[in-house]
Amino acid sequence: MTQTVTASGRRLANQILDLIREAKFEPGHHLREQQLADMAGVSRTPVRAALKLLCELEIIEARRNQGFFLLKAYDELQRISIDVPASSDQGLYEQLVKDRIAGKLPDSLTQIEIAQRYDADRGVMSRTLLRLSEDGLIARNKGHGWSFLPTLNSDVALSNGYGFRLMIEPGGLISPSFRADKSALKRLRLQHIYLIDHPDILNVDGRQIFETDANFHELLAELSGNIFVLQAIQQQNRLRRLLEFGSYNNKQRVREWCQEHVAIIDAVLEERQADAAEMMRQHLQSAYQMVLNKVSKSNERGL
Repeated sequence: MTQTVTASGRRLANQILDLIREAKFEPGHHLREQQLADMAGVSRTPVRAALKLLCELEIIEARRNQGFFLLKAYDELQRISIDVPASSDQGLYEQLVKDRIAGKLPDSLTQIEIAQRYDADRGVMSRTLLRLSEDGLIARNKGHGWSFLPTLNSDVALSNGYGFRLMIEPGGLISPSFRADKSALKRLRLQHIYLIDHPDILNVDGRQIFETDANFHELLAELSGNIFVLQAIQQQNRLRRLLEFGSYNNKQRVREWCQEHVAIIDAVLEERQADAAEMMRQHLQSAYQMVLNKVSKSNERGL
């Protein structure tokens, strides 16, 4: 049955896992369908499907005529997340960007060319092109068709992205509207400690490493209390997911940035916002300099 659960059902199962961790439920806790449905704003039917998925994963159990009960303690679930398959829109989005970065696509394309190349239906294609436009990756031509913007030059995009983030992320930490969500920060801290202490980090899935990195920056942006900061970092994370996904092969550097993230989280938890902002600036400056060095070497090879 696991394979037949919808993407929305999988997302709901992840929401239930978040609730278990947030509320620190212990084994034997009764997970009531109606309460979960009320919290998620859905009917009991999708909640029941999500709970059955968690049963298959042996996280909870179904007791006849009694309901669903937790099998594992909340602290055993810190590193568990249910994969949500990419939608058709997301798949086309990623493929277009990856092909452009790889030099497989021209500067300009028509919708007919996109439809033929990727066998995409009109609805999926229209939504994908709109999203690419909103993310500043393409622009509509004056006549017909779409043109890729310089954003998708990977070196330029990365260096500009880090320069942009240097301008806004440290400032978000000292914003008057910043409010620390200590429970969320502590959960995020545990995810980092897992990577730091992992005995064989070479075999940790690159997706998990990237999501830990991205979640850190996105949570702090959210806590800034400024929706524009959050939207900017979400857009940057979408671009980084495509440009940096294959770059997590320096495991020593992964441990180093995890430690830097933990230090920033600790400073926020201790209400040392100015220290956290300065550490964030140094953290991003280090990554920015690495990208600039990479660009410089690429330019030298091109001479």
